[in-house]
Amino acid sequence: MKIEEDGRVFPVSNSSQTIIDCFLEEVKKYKIKVLLNHSVQDLNVKNDFWELNTTKGVFSANKLLIATGSNPKIWSLLESLGHEVISPVPSLFTFNIKDQRLKTIPGVVAMDVHVSVVGSQLESEGPLLVTHAGLSAPSILKLSAYGAIELAETNYKFQIQVNFIKQTLLSCLAHLLEVKKELPKKTILKSTQFNLPKRLWGQLVLASEIRADFRWADVNKDKIQALACQLTQAVFAVDGKSTFKEEFVTAGGVELKGVNFKNFESKHYKNLFFAGEVLNIDAVTGGFNFQNAWTSAFIAAQQLSK
Repeated sequence: MKIEEDGRVFPVSNSSQTIIDCFLEEVKKYKIKVLLNHSVQDLNVKNDFWELNTTKGVFSANKLLIATGSNPKIWSLLESLGHEVISPVPSLFTFNIKDQRLKTIPGVVAMDVHVSVVGSQLESEGPLLVTHAGLSAPSILKLSAYGAIELAETNYKFQIQVNFIKQTLLSCLAHLLEVKKELPKKTILKSTQFNLPKRLWGQLVLASEIRADFRWADVNKDKIQALACQLTQAVFAVDGKSTFKEEFVTAGGVELKGVNFKNFESKHYKNLFFAGEVLNIDAVTGGFNFQNAWTSAFIAAQQLSK
């Protein structure tokens, strides 16, 4: 295994097949019988035994673990048993943005920005990637996870504010005015500041209505202030979302108040356990969601074995 910069743990092979093979080898080692293509139709408890009606027969057991992920059908069955289910919404997605400032610079990365959703308390920090569709990278993915439900309620139409340099407007303005004094004959477009990517700097300069051939001596304080606003308070209109790579995470599921997290057992029914994304748990990256699945399954399995 190896640990990524964001704390996720992955196999050295970087292949999900390695994880699949690991589980299949354990199944074979312990001679675990896996039944395929058994669609669960109903779920009942009778005389302290759980009864599963499937398309290929009826099964009963004294203990039951549900690890069906984001499965609306199973959630509906659990609701009929009295468990509250939080309506699922997508999490871990990128923002679709059509903006002239981003149109010509896909692939550009700002290494450490602050992003917030206008009119809310949602905010995050980290790298920011300009894509053909809009914005991505950890700062955006974290924001999508933190605000999964709130952003869904907007139908994914909202505004974000980006501080590309993580400085206040006043400190940024002071720095730019100092540069104006020190480099009066230099072209602003070619005088990249704050260690920003040159292409990003150039687009923010042009968005401040500063011509490409302007030198620092050519612009007044109002233009400098406009540039400071672009650097620290740039607003972008989000119109939709896109799935991040092939990862897809759902916020929502079995309400956590109905689960005992010492053993992941239902508070409503004895010997009914949960693991993974069937619960209303989601994290800021797919790797941490896998960790939730494996940790909850491990704890629940200890109870199943007793």
